[in-house]
Order: sequence, then C-alpha cells, then structure tokens
Amino acid sequence: FGSSFFFRARFSATRVLPRFGTAGVPLRYTMALRNLTTKTQAGLAVVENIADARPSFQDWLAFQLAYEQRARSLRLSQGKRSNPFKLAHVKIVALPPALPNQEVRVQCQLVPLRRGLLRLQSVAVARPDPFGLFRAFVEVRLPQSVLILPKRYPLPLVALPGTMKYQQGGVALASNVGQSDEFVALRDYRQGDPLRHIHWRSWARAGKPVVKEFEDEFFVRHALVLDTFTKHSQSEAFEEAASIAASFACTIQTQESLLDLLFIGSQSYCFTAGRGVAHGEQLLEILASVRPSPRGAFDKLEHLVLNHVGKVSGCILVLLAWDKQRRELVQSVRALGVPMLVLVVVEPGREKPPLLGPGEGRTERFVVLECGKIEQGLAQLK
Repeated sequence: FGSSFFFRARFSATRVLPRFGTAGVPLRYTMALRNLTTKTQAGLAVVENIADARPSFQDWLAFQLAYEQRARSLRLSQGKRSNPFKLAHVKIVALPPALPNQEVRVQCQLVPLRRGLLRLQSVAVARPDPFGLFRAFVEVRLPQSVLILPKRYPLPLVALPGTMKYQQGGVALASNVGQSDEFVALRDYRQGDPLRHIHWRSWARAGKPVVKEFEDEFFVRHALVLDTFTKHSQSEAFEEAASIAASFACTIQTQESLLDLLFIGSQSYCFTAGRGVAHGEQLLEILASVRPSPRGAFDKLEHLVLNHVGKVSGCILVLLAWDKQRRELVQSVRALGVPMLVLVVVEPGREKPPLLGPGEGRTERFVVLECGKIEQGLAQLK
C-alpha cells in the first residue's frame, strides 16, 4: 500500500468505439495510451471505469420485494444471486511497455449486460506493487458512450398472421399523411381531383387540365405491440419482452412489407420500418431506449392499438401479464377480425396463466414464455 504513493505517472488515452453493441455479446474496441513521462512504464494494466449503476432506493426496494416473492422460504441455498443493476463485465488488459512520450495500443473488451446507453467515464492505469498484493491507479478522464442494443434470440421460420391488405395511398402513408407519392401516369382532370395534383406543364401543352395519378397498393403490414406496463424498472420480464420484440424486428423481412412498432412511453409511439420507409436497425435503436411505464395507464396502449389495427394485416402482441385488461385488448382485436400472435412473458417460477377461454383461439395463437427459457419457448413458433 505504501508503494502506491510513489506511482505518479501521467497518461493520455483515446478509444475507438463501435457505434453499437449488443447485450450479452463481447464488445471489442481499440484503446491508445500515451506515456507523458520521461521514464519507460512497464508492467501496467488498464481498467475501464463505467458510470455509477447504483439504483435509487425505490428501484432497489421494488426489485428486492419481487425477488423475495419468487424465492422459496424453506430452501436452504438460493444459489448465487446475480446483480441486476450491473451494466457490464470489464476485462483487465495488460499494457506493453510504454517508452517516454510514446503511444501504445491495446485491444480491450467488455461484455455489456443490459441494453441502453453504456457510459464510460474514465480509464484507470494500474501498477502492481513488487509483491503483487496491491495495485496503485492513475485515472485518466475519458467520457464516452455507446448504445447497447437488446439481446436477440434466433427465431424459426414463423408464418406470421395476416395476408396482403389494401393500403389506401400506398407506401407513402407509412410515414406521411396524404395520398401516395408513387407516381403512375397522367390523365385528364375529373371533377373532385385535388388542385395540388394538377400537372401545369401538361395543361399548358394540351390546353386542358391534366392531373398526376398515383398508385394505391396492396402489401403486408404487421403491428408489433410491446407491453411496457410493469411494477418496477428492473423487471426481468420487461427486459426479455424488449429482446423478443427486437428479435422480431430484425428477423421479419421488411423488403416487401411494413412493420409498425407500437408502445407507450412518455407518450404513445408508432414507428414504421420497411419498403424504404426505415430499416429494422432503427427499430433496434428505439428498443434499446424503451423504458417501463407505470401501471394504471394500460388503456392508452389499448387505444393506440385499436386505432391502428385497422391498417394492418396481422398483429404480434408481446405482453407482460395476462389479466383482465390484456384479455380485453385481445378480445377487442379479435372482434375486428385481425389475426394475432400473442406472446406472454412471465417471471421464472411463476405459474403459467390459463390463456384460452371457451370459444377463443380461432384467430390467434398463444405462447407463454418463461424468463430463462425464452429461446426454448420461441422454438415452439415453428
């Protein structure tokens, strides 16, 4: 410990981070450190310092109560309990000898554990004492961040519900309000045509009003509904639900179809990808930042879905429970004749809910997914 007071080296550092990472997948990047002293520095190691991940007392208490409800009181050993608030596993990397005023490069690695923005605050350069019992640190401030995308599961070839459906106005209505911008041809003016569709050059050439004609199209459009209403912000079921939604978002082929992501955050959101409107990667970025919503406002999600479901060929619902409100939502969508795939995510050890009642199950398919067994559950979709 006394030898640590004699470690007065100075360094500067830079990182070359990728744009995105994925939860549970090693994130590799390059770091360059420059020795700013006049002496050769050898036997050093570098450690990343991540932003403080300690939760608020309310978040910690909510998780603690949820964990105690799942734990078996008479079990002698609960096994090793993981820290749900830890953001990443950081690997200590040894540095090659750094000559005076010279730069060394190393390949660093960390494993992000949760989706969202991972903030790196600083780099700690460590030197062990002569006996290898204690390390002294020199901190180099280097704030940076990288967006961690949700974990994705492999999905089998899923026959999604619904078929091609007439979309008034064509593809442009996926992102704009108004008629399609898919130009087809010119034709003579008919009473009732909007003035903004008049083709003035053709009118001047032909001596009579000529308008542009646009195309209405038939194509497949699916709604991917994510339930964000849960008791606490660190819900394992919610994180798994976001991963399931991300798995569908990056698996569904959107070259010839549209995928609408619907959820409730600070307000109602609907994001569309496919057919040149946006890419599935953009949906993954959105899902990386989705946060739970407080319980008690589920009617907002029901209102959003019912207002939108008339435009889609089929609906995929990822739910966090199976209660009266969610059952009524499914019944309302069924009444509109829209095929559904309903996925209900439950906490580990919880009793699986009885999903189907009398007369149900004709236009929808139900699958219960238990946390910790999500991949096996998704394999049932074959």
